[in-house]
Amino acid sequence: MLTFFTFLSGTMLGTPVWAWLLFLSVVLTLLFLDLGLLHRRQREIGVRESLLLSAFYIAVACIFGLWVWWSIGATAGMEFFTGYLVEKSLSLDNVFVISLVFASFAIPRQYQHRVLFWGILGVILLRGIMIGLGTALVHEFHWVLWLFGGFLILTGIKMLFTDETPDDPSQSRLVRALRRVVPVTDSLHGNRFFIRQTTEQGASKLYVTPLFLALIVVEISDLIFAVDSIPAVFAITTDPFIVYTSNIFAILGLRALYFALAAIVARFEYLRYALAAVLVFVGGKIFWAQVFGKVDPLLSLGVTAGLLALGIIVSLIKTRETVAAERQ
Repeated sequence: MLTFFTFLSGTMLGTPVWAWLLFLSVVLTLLFLDLGLLHRRQREIGVRESLLLSAFYIAVACIFGLWVWWSIGATAGMEFFTGYLVEKSLSLDNVFVISLVFASFAIPRQYQHRVLFWGILGVILLRGIMIGLGTALVHEFHWVLWLFGGFLILTGIKMLFTDETPDDPSQSRLVRALRRVVPVTDSLHGNRFFIRQTTEQGASKLYVTPLFLALIVVEISDLIFAVDSIPAVFAITTDPFIVYTSNIFAILGLRALYFALAAIVARFEYLRYALAAVLVFVGGKIFWAQVFGKVDPLLSLGVTAGLLALGIIVSLIKTRETVAAERQ
């Protein structure tokens, strides 16, 4: 028993072990409630349910952020909320890609939640590995932050002046390579990722379904988006606890909001310019901090929230005529 309490009182990556366990307990509880109680049966998730579930996830994230503010300090709390806003906003582009993946593989809406749920488990693991590596790099080679800053500024500028349309995910090189290596069924088999079928020779063979391919592509797309979002949060704070928790809470909430956002994502076409401005601002913060000192976290939170709010408002105003025309 004494050993257990000694373990809890220790630290991991600069944060008490009990704080990490509290966070993981919250996440596991949310996942259990999501799959074990709310979505035990495969069914289509409506917009209303999506919005309510997302509001719940946002409320839990805010409560956790207030706890961070109270237990660790105001600076850590503001950094959590800033990281949460940045990650959630940058992940909006991922909603479009995920909807494209589901359309490309012809995944019915009643099976999409299953892919998103198991995708979350992969995200929790992959983001943890990437953030752990990023923390080690920043700790050993502080100049890596300069690279992060330059990368974010260039990414923001590229986002301002390019409007690339993703290719068909089902025809990507990754999917074609998987189809050559792994036997894939021609059609879906309910909500199953794997299925055994009898070959022409009478042997039993394990096949993967297009639902599993969709899961793999969703995971890869999230990994690609993490290349942008993780350096952005490291530009706000190098505390791995704040970086990881803000990332995971933002992703949990976004997946819950997916079914509502997928229908209206086109209305946020001007948000990309706000996101570009946020990336340039966050990247510039790194250079400012190295030369003049750290930017006030409250100012950082205010500028980030203001830019994102402006992008949303402009998007809604600019696209309302298009929406009105479509309804007629």
